[in-house]
Amino acid sequence: SSAILPENRPNIVLIMADDMGFSDIHCYGGEIDTPNLDHLAATGLRFTKFYNAARCSPTRASLMTGLYEKQTGIGNGAWNAGLKAYQGKLNNSCVTIAEVLKQAGYGTYCTGKWHLTREMGHWFPEKKHRSDKAKDCWPLQRGFNHFYGILHGSSDYYNPNTLAEDNTPIKAEGEDFYLTDKISDKTVQYIDQHVKSSPDKPFFAYVSYTAPHWPIQAPAEDVAKYKGKYDKGWDFIIRQRYKRQIKMKLINPKWKLPQREYFWDYTGEPVMRPLWDDVKHRAWEARRMEVYSAMIDSMDRGIGRIIQSLKRNGLFENTLILFLSDNGACEVQLPKNIETPWEIMSQSTRDGRRQRAGDNPEIMPGPDDTYQSAGRWWAEASSTPFRKTKGFTHEGGIATPLIACWPATIKNPSRIDCETIGHIVDIMPTCVEIAGARYPGRFKGHKITPVEGISLVPAFLGRSITRGPLFWEHQDNAAVRQGKWKLVRANVKNKDWKLGQKDWKQGLPGPWELYDMDADRTELHNLAPEHPEQVEQMVEMWQGWADRVGVVGWNELYRRMLEG
Repeated sequence: SSAILPENRPNIVLIMADDMGFSDIHCYGGEIDTPNLDHLAATGLRFTKFYNAARCSPTRASLMTGLYEKQTGIGNGAWNAGLKAYQGKLNNSCVTIAEVLKQAGYGTYCTGKWHLTREMGHWFPEKKHRSDKAKDCWPLQRGFNHFYGILHGSSDYYNPNTLAEDNTPIKAEGEDFYLTDKISDKTVQYIDQHVKSSPDKPFFAYVSYTAPHWPIQAPAEDVAKYKGKYDKGWDFIIRQRYKRQIKMKLINPKWKLPQREYFWDYTGEPVMRPLWDDVKHRAWEARRMEVYSAMIDSMDRGIGRIIQSLKRNGLFENTLILFLSDNGACEVQLPKNIETPWEIMSQSTRDGRRQRAGDNPEIMPGPDDTYQSAGRWWAEASSTPFRKTKGFTHEGGIATPLIACWPATIKNPSRIDCETIGHIVDIMPTCVEIAGARYPGRFKGHKITPVEGISLVPAFLGRSITRGPLFWEHQDNAAVRQGKWKLVRANVKNKDWKLGQKDWKQGLPGPWELYDMDADRTELHNLAPEHPEQVEQMVEMWQGWADRVGVVGWNELYRRMLEG
C-alpha cells in the first residue's frame, strides 16, 4: 500500500455526468452556472488531458472495472451480439470497484444510471433474450450494498422507466419528482445512513447522473434562469468559451478552433453547422440549449447537497470526490415526429398524457410531455475547442473534464494539470491504492483480467506520471494515443443511407489521420502523409490491441443486432 495514505482511509465519491461536453461547466470555460463544481475545482485539481471511451455504457464498463470495455463484455453497449466482447453485460473476468472495495471493508452505494446489464425483462417482455430472473448484473450483484436509479441507458426525467431500488423495479413517486434531484437526494440519504450505521467504515458512492442526456427536460423555473443566454447562437458561444479556456490556461492558444465540417444526418444528407443568421427556428434552437443548461444547473445544485452532507458529517476533508463525463456531447437529432416511440421512452406522462416526441420546432422543449434533444450543433459548441462529438474518437468525442477534490491530500488547490494523460481505466487502480485494497487475481472462482490503468495518486501530489499507449474503438471510430502522437480515424457513413434500411453498410472506416497533440490538439493538421513510419507503427500497435481485446467491425455487429 502507498506511503501517502492518511491514517484513515478516505471515502470516495465518484460522480459521472451523461453526454456532457468538455466545455459545458463553468470551470472548463462554459457559461452554465456550476458553483459547486467550481468549488471542487478550487479546492482540488482539474485535469485537461483525461479521456473516456466515447459512449455511455462502454465508458461505464471501463470506469467500473479498470479494463477496456471489450474486456468486460460490454464492447458496444448493453445488447448481446453473441460474441465474447459483446455480450451486453459485465462478464465474470472483471471485478467492479464496488466488489474490490467492499472486500476491503467499504460500504458501497450506487445512485443513477447503471447501463451495465441487458437484463430488464419485466419492462420489455417481448425481448426474447431478456429474462425476469437474470439480475446477476444488477448493482447489488456486482458489489453494491444499495442502489437507486435506472438500469437503462436513458430515461424520461419525470416518468422514468427501468427505475429500481436495490433489486426491485419501482415507479416514480412524489408530486415534484425529477430524476436528477432524486439521484442527489438519495445519495445524501445513503451517506447519512452510512454514517449512522457504520461510523468507523469508509464508503464508496458512485453517483451516475443521467443529465444532460436527452430527452431535454427541466423545471420551468430552472429553464427561465437561462432565458436569452443563447440568443446569439452557437458560433458566438463557441468563441466565448474558447476565449475563456485560453484565459483560464485550460488550453494552448496555439490550438485553433475547428472549421465547420460535414456530418451525415439520419436522412442521409450531408449537413454542416449553419450560420446563426441562416437558422429558421432561432427561438426554438436557443430554447434547446436553455433547457440543456438548466439540466446541468440542477445536477450542480444536487452535487452541492452531496458536498454539504459530507461537510455536515465531518467527512469532506478526507473524501476523494471525482467528477467527469461519460463521453462528448451528444450529436443525436431525433426525427421530427417519432411515430413508434423507442423502447427507452416512457411514451406518456405520469398523469397519462401522450408524449410529443421528436425534434419538432413547433414544440418548445422542457416540459414533461416533450421528448427532444439539444441537437448536433449545440453538441459541437459543448465540445469546444475540439472536433466532433459523442461516438467519435476525435477529441470532441473522448475528452472529458476530470475534477479531483481531496483536501487532506491534494496539494496546491485550484491547480490545473495539463501534463497528465489519463483515461477512465485509471479510476480503478486509483481507488484500489487509496483504499489500501487489493485488486484480485481470482474472484468468486473466476480468473480476473489484470487491470489496464495506472493510479492517478502521483498526479494528486503534483508528480509526473509516465504511461504506455491508450486505445479506443467504437463502431469503427478508432484511435491510439502515445505521448504527443495521436492516430485516429472516423467511421465515414455512406450517403445512400435511409433510416431503417437494413442492407446499408453501417461501417466504413475512413483513412487514419495523425496529429501532434502538443502543437495541435484540435486535430486540424493531419501529419499522416509526412510521417508514414509513425502511422505504420501506431496502426500495428492499435491492431495488436484490437486483436487482444476482441474488437469486431461495426458492419458485423450491426448485422447481428438486426438479427437480434
